[in-house]
Amino acid sequence: MNKMRVAAFVLSVLLAGICGCMNSAERTARQKMAAIDDVAAEQVEKGNIPGAVISAGGADKVYYLKAFGSEVVEPWREPADTDTIFDLASLSKPVATATSVLILRDRGRIDLDDRAAKYLPEFGCNGKEEVLIRHLLAHTSGLPAYTSADPLKKAYGSPCPEKVIEKICSLNAASKPGEAFRYSCLGYITLAKIVEVVSGEPLDAFAHKNIFQPLGMKHTMYNPPDALKERVAATQIIDGAPLRGTVHDPLARLMGGVSGNAGVFSTADNLAVYCRMLLNGGVYKGKRILSREGVELLTGVQSHGRACGFDVSSSYAWLKGDHASAQAFCHSGYTGTSIVCDPEKQVFLIVLTNRAHPHDKGASKPLRTQTANIVFGAFGNPQKP
Repeated sequence: MNKMRVAAFVLSVLLAGICGCMNSAERTARQKMAAIDDVAAEQVEKGNIPGAVISAGGADKVYYLKAFGSEVVEPWREPADTDTIFDLASLSKPVATATSVLILRDRGRIDLDDRAAKYLPEFGCNGKEEVLIRHLLAHTSGLPAYTSADPLKKAYGSPCPEKVIEKICSLNAASKPGEAFRYSCLGYITLAKIVEVVSGEPLDAFAHKNIFQPLGMKHTMYNPPDALKERVAATQIIDGAPLRGTVHDPLARLMGGVSGNAGVFSTADNLAVYCRMLLNGGVYKGKRILSREGVELLTGVQSHGRACGFDVSSSYAWLKGDHASAQAFCHSGYTGTSIVCDPEKQVFLIVLTNRAHPHDKGASKPLRTQTANIVFGAFGNPQKP
């Protein structure tokens, strides 16, 4: 009995020592992250961004959450807060569209090796006949990057979602499927339509029911209601008024605000929950959103440095900075938003800015790279292979 008590005492001492080391390392990391304050304040002062909300944390907690600058600067000024809602722009691609596709895959409703034309027969023409779902997810479908919204708007008015889909389906492939990486908003608009065909629900309804609501992301949505628009960070000035609560991307506006390439609005604390779900292998507070294999597909390299949603090592991966591991995955949005998650270090970074406000001349790259270096550097350099 005495030996058992001694063994238990020794074990408790060892565990206390381990926890003490972990707490010490965490405290040190938090202290290092305080340097973000000066970096963000400097970027606001320089006029690179009107405002920002920055969050960093791990799989089970948030280490840092602060707001800087203003959510509106013209024609009036309003300060940003930690609950400011941002137009995520292309962050919508992984957070809503790709995650929705992979949920359908988990449920056996879709296969990544299915041809896109299986669900959209009119898509299967002009060199796009062999495009697979996985090609669309990894931006290797051969589709052009974008198409002008103006001719469609002039011809059909706005919104005109079906005309946008018709236009994409009619386009010629710019390269063979799987041959080249070409970041394509058109591929993700196509994916959103496929989610609708397969599930019988538009993307906004499917994402709300299967991602945002189960995760408790109460302020993540397409087309924010009027009651929330005063909390939304402005993007460009249009017709003399700041764009708030209406998606910035022109094609997404033609899609009625519900588009595969853009359209989601969210807050830093809501996105922190999403990141923690991914770092926990698809589970958050006991709720499984994605299978482990689904998370691996969404976040791990599949082709040309891209995952089926996030970026890992393509030319877009500069977001990760100098200290994130090779397994870290990331994505940015045109309006000045970004996510970086490092599964090796179990750390995430969210940078939300409204750099497109007021006249689309801001720059968020300095803030993104400097904060990434601070956050991932706070947890040591990755192990060399």
